Amino acid sequence: MKRILITLAAMVTLVTGCDKDVPLDQQLKTLNPLSIDEDAKTWNLMLVANVATEAPCPAPANAAGSAGFQTEIDAVKTLQANLTAEQRKAVEYWSAGGVLRWNEILRGLVAKYNLPPAPTNMGTYPAPDATNPFGDPNFPFANPPYAARAYSYVTAAQYEALKITWRYKYQYNRPSAYNADAGVEALVPKTTLPGYPSEDAVLSGVTAEVLKLLFPAAVQEITLKAAEQRSAAMWAGKATTTDVSAGLALGNSVATVFTNRAKGDGMGTAGGNATLWGLLKNNATAQNQVPWVSLETPPRPPMLPFFGLRTFNGSSFGVKAWMMTNADIVTERPGVPPAAGSSELGTEVDEVKYYSKHVTRDRLAIVHKWADGAGTYTPPGHWNEIASHYIEAANMSEVRAARAFAYLNIVMHDAAVACWETKFFYFNARPSQVDPEIKTSTGVPNFPSYTSGHSTFSGAASSVLSYLFPEGSNFFNEQAQEASLSRLYGAIHYRSDCQAGLDHGKRIATYTINFAEADGSN
Repeated sequence: MKRILITLAAMVTLVTGCDKDVPLDQQLKTLNPLSIDEDAKTWNLMLVANVATEAPCPAPANAAGSAGFQTEIDAVKTLQANLTAEQRKAVEYWSAGGVLRWNEILRGLVAKYNLPPAPTNMGTYPAPDATNPFGDPNFPFANPPYAARAYSYVTAAQYEALKITWRYKYQYNRPSAYNADAGVEALVPKTTLPGYPSEDAVLSGVTAEVLKLLFPAAVQEITLKAAEQRSAAMWAGKATTTDVSAGLALGNSVATVFTNRAKGDGMGTAGGNATLWGLLKNNATAQNQVPWVSLETPPRPPMLPFFGLRTFNGSSFGVKAWMMTNADIVTERPGVPPAAGSSELGTEVDEVKYYSKHVTRDRLAIVHKWADGAGTYTPPGHWNEIASHYIEAANMSEVRAARAFAYLNIVMHDAAVACWETKFFYFNARPSQVDPEIKTSTGVPNFPSYTSGHSTFSGAASSVLSYLFPEGSNFFNEQAQEASLSRLYGAIHYRSDCQAGLDHGKRIATYTINFAEADGSN
C-alpha cells in the first residue's frame, strides 16, 4: 500500500478531541491529490463478481477529437460563461472531493436519525417502520449498530464503484473537458485522470441510491446533494454531459449490487421479539450471570439483540459481516465475564463505584468527549471524523480515500456484529443494575454490559487506521484507550468490559487488514 506520510505541520492541525456535533459544510481544503492511482483499475473487487453484466459502461458515443465531443466541450464553455455565485460556491464545496464530502453528509444523517423512540401513553415503544419512514418515530433509529452498518454500506459501495470507474476511464481514455480544450477553465486543480465516466457522477449515483435505502425519510436532501455534485463537475470544467450520464448510470448499477445485499443481510429481524428476549434471559441465568434488564421507565426493549449471530430452536439470526464468517465470530468471542456473586465481580463493582463517587473534571471531560449518544454520529462516526482529517491531510485520490473509509467502516460493521453477538450471548447486567448506589455520568445504553461497544469499535478502528496511517498509530491507540476508559469513568461499564472489548476489536481488525494487504493496491 502507498502509505503517504503526513507532515508535522499537518499533524498539528489534526483534532485530538472530536465535538459530538457534526460540522455542516466543513472547511475542507481543495483536493489536489499527490497521485491519481492509475493502478486502481487493477485493484481487486469485493462484491461485484462480473463487471460487464453487473456494472456496465458502454463506450462513449463521441470519441475524443470528434465533432460530437467538441459540441459537448462547447456546452461546458457556455455553462462556465454564465456561472452564478451560487454555482461557484457549489464548485468550491465539492472541490474538497466527493468522498470526504459524502462522509460528512453521512455523519450528519446518522446524527439526525439517532433518536430513540419515545414511549406511548400505554407505556410501550413504537418501532421505526421502513415502509413508513415519515411516521412517528421516523425511520431509522440510527443507533450504533445501525450506524456502523450504514457507514459500511455507503463507503464499501463507493470504493467498489470507483475501482470500476478507473477501469473504464483507462479503457476508453477520453480526456476530461479541461484537458481536451484550453478554452475550458479548470476551476479545480487539474489532473491527468480521463474524464469518461465522471467519477463525481459515479459517486453521486452510488452514494445517493445506497443512502436512500438506509435513510428513506431524507430522500429529498440526498437527491439534491447528488444532483449538485454532478452539476459542479461540469461547472468546474472536469466533465461533459456524457461523462456525467455514463457515470450516473454506472454508480446506480453498483448501488444495486450493494442494496440487494443489504435487503437480505439479516437487519430486518435484528430486533427479535419478547419470546426470544426471554430465551436470552434464561441463557444468562444458566451461565451464572445476573440477566440484564432495561433501567429505563417504562422498560425499553433491548437494542437490536439479534444484530449479532444467534441461533434458537433451529432459526438463525444476525446481520451478515463483511470479512468474518459466522464461525469466525464465534471463535473470536471473548471469554466468560466474572460470574454473579464472585469476588472478581465484587472487585469490579467496587471500582466502578469508586469512579461514580469520585468524578474529576478531567475524567468527566473524557466521558463527555466520547459519549456519542442520542443525536450524535455514534462511536463509528467519531472514528470517521478522526479518519477524515488524516485522509484530507494525505491528499489522497478519490479512489484511495474511498479505500481508507471503506476498510475503516467495514471493520466497525464487523465489530458491531461480533460485539452484539457477545453482549447478547452473555446478557449480563450493567454495574448500576447490580448496585443501585452507582450513579452514572452519562446515559446508560439499553443493552447488556459485556463487552463494551465503544471499546470494541475503538480497538477495531484504531488497528485499521494504524495500518492505513502508521505514522498516526500512537495517536489512534491513545484515542482507543481513552474511549474505552471513558465508559469506566462514566460508571456504565466494568473494567473487564472495556479491556475485553479493546482486545476483541483488535482481533476483529486482523480480518480486514489481511484482506486489505492482498487487494492489489500496495
